[in-house]
Amino acid sequence: MDLRLKDKRALVTGSSRGLGYATALVLAREGCRVAINGRDEAKIKSTAAKLGRETGVQVIGLAGDVGLADVPAKLIGQTVEVFGGLDILVTNAGGPTPGSIDSLDEVAWQKGVDTCLMAHVRLIKAALPFLRKSDSASILTVTSMSVKQPISNLLISNSVRSATVGLTKSLALELGREGIRVNSILPGWTRTERVTELMTVRATANDSTVEEETRRQSEQSALGRLGQPEEFANAAAFLVSPAASFITGVMLTVDGGMYRGTL
Repeated sequence: MDLRLKDKRALVTGSSRGLGYATALVLAREGCRVAINGRDEAKIKSTAAKLGRETGVQVIGLAGDVGLADVPAKLIGQTVEVFGGLDILVTNAGGPTPGSIDSLDEVAWQKGVDTCLMAHVRLIKAALPFLRKSDSASILTVTSMSVKQPISNLLISNSVRSATVGLTKSLALELGREGIRVNSILPGWTRTERVTELMTVRATANDSTVEEETRRQSEQSALGRLGQPEEFANAAAFLVSPAASFITGVMLTVDGGMYRGTL
């Protein structure tokens, strides 16, 4: 299938590694010009150069923490300055601090709100003037299957990401008549650096190993394994592409069947 992504202009935040990086790679392979983002300037610049060499398209690296109030608008401005506009916005950020109600202080909660909700709000708000000029505007928020099935020891993620799902659906309804589609992907357990970090926390708490905790988590999937980043990225590329032109307001669970509900 031709996703019709060639020469589209995309910004993918939180993309120096993991799901964001995989998404940027697939978009670039489809011919998109892509801006990627991470907090470490040297790393994001070298990652952008690597992606550009591998795919033969224009890839730029933009440094900044999307959880900080002034960064999202700067990232949008820098992207538009280089590309001359914006067609696709993928709002992704690192996960919040794990923990329970007793272990998490207000600083952790506020950081979670800034990173897992307000980063999406600020990025989208800054991008809208440019997306409104696109003939194939699409927004994808990256959340988590935890909004449907809470995950143990991820209280902040379970709570705050649910607000982003509400934001996504509301904006799909609000912006649809302007031709702007808004969807979300709710990833399950996928083999990323973030998941390795969470498995390490579990292993320490349970006096086990990362391998054992990963095996236990894999057993919760209908497919009996964790996902691969490119499996998430393939779904993301389709949702933001013109090939998905009649899909908006969708919360797509990409989790190998880990979510056990019917809705």
